[in-house]
Parts: sequence; C-alpha cells; structure tokens
Amino acid sequence: MGEAAVIWGRLTSAFLLNCKLFGLTLLFALPLGLVIAFGSMSRFAPLRGAVKTFVWIIRGTPLMLQIIVIFLGPGLLGFKTPWPSNSSGRMMAAVVAFVINYACYFSEIYRGGIESVPKGQTEAGQVLGMTKSQIFFKVTLLQVIKRILPPMGNEIITLVKDTSLANVISNKEIIMMAKEYSAKGLIWPLFSTAIFFLVFVGVLTVLFGWAEKKLDYFR
Repeated sequence: MGEAAVIWGRLTSAFLLNCKLFGLTLLFALPLGLVIAFGSMSRFAPLRGAVKTFVWIIRGTPLMLQIIVIFLGPGLLGFKTPWPSNSSGRMMAAVVAFVINYACYFSEIYRGGIESVPKGQTEAGQVLGMTKSQIFFKVTLLQVIKRILPPMGNEIITLVKDTSLANVISNKEIIMMAKEYSAKGLIWPLFSTAIFFLVFVGVLTVLFGWAEKKLDYFR
C-alpha cells in the first residue's frame, strides 16, 4: 500500500503538468485563434493568403513534429536556442507549439461560426446606426458562441489527450511517468493514467453540455 500510494502521488503530480499545459494553451490559443480568424477573412489579399497558408501548414503537419521543430529547430539552424536548458525550457517550448497548433484549429472554428451568421443581421444593425464593433459584440458574438460550442468542445477535449505528446521532448507528464514504472515491471500505473484523463474529459463534457443548454434560446 505504501509503494502504491507513492506511485499514485507521483502520477498525480505528473498530471499537474498536463493540466498546466492544457490551461496555458487555452489561455493563449483562444484569443490568438480569433486574431488568426480575422486575418484569414481579411479583405487584404496578401495577408489573407499568408494567414491561410500558415494555417494550412500547421493543420497539415503532426503536432509531435511541430513540438520537436520548435524545441530543437533554432539550435539546429545555428541560432541561439531561446529555451532555458532545464525542464522549464522544455515546458515553454511545448506551450508555444501547442498554442500555435490549437490557435490555427480554433481560427477555422471561429471563421466558420462568424461566416455562418446571416449577413442580413449585420445589415439590419447598420440600418439601426450601430458601429461594426457594436454589431459584432451585441449581435454576432453570442450567436457565434452558440454555433461554435460543439466543435470547440471537441477540440478542447482533444487537447486534454494531446498534452501527453509533450513527452516527446522529455516533459515528464503522466504517461511518461507511467512508462517509467512499466519499464520496472509495473503495469497498473500505465492503465491508471486512463482514470485521470477520463475524469478530466468527463468534467469537460458535463460543462459543455450545460453551456449548450444555456444557449438554447438562440435556436
């Protein structure tokens, strides 16, 4: 029991890294995704083309590859690496990679939600003398939130599980910790990681279900 308690405690501590990566990714990727979405809808063709190309590259390549390139790329190209040499440097690189990746996915969800709102509502707001910002925040935004909530929820739940990819640059998250114990002949820590992810995903599923019901009045 003593050894099992110690292992469980270490798994819990390792999962905090997954949670930290999850929280930081959402904190920065959600607003950045909106900025990218506006760039992809820009009337300035060169900007729109550049943003769409960048999004295509990020969405078309594996997140694991992006993590490795962002962490090792500067050094391999002969530049001074921007990441500290300790564990915080590996964590910073993982956060940057996750933020860029998920911001691009979120941007497409934002763009689809914004473009799905009937243009007649924007025109009606203009007739009433509302500014573009007033129309966006008072007419468009809440409808966009309702429309994007299911796909956004799917991406956020995927993010929970993708945090395990951080171990590709030796971030000691929960699966990496469990693999170390499995190498010592203990299999149960590896399967126990499922409990952490299932509970986390279960809580998010309940929250998104509650939020969708709260926004039912937009149907």
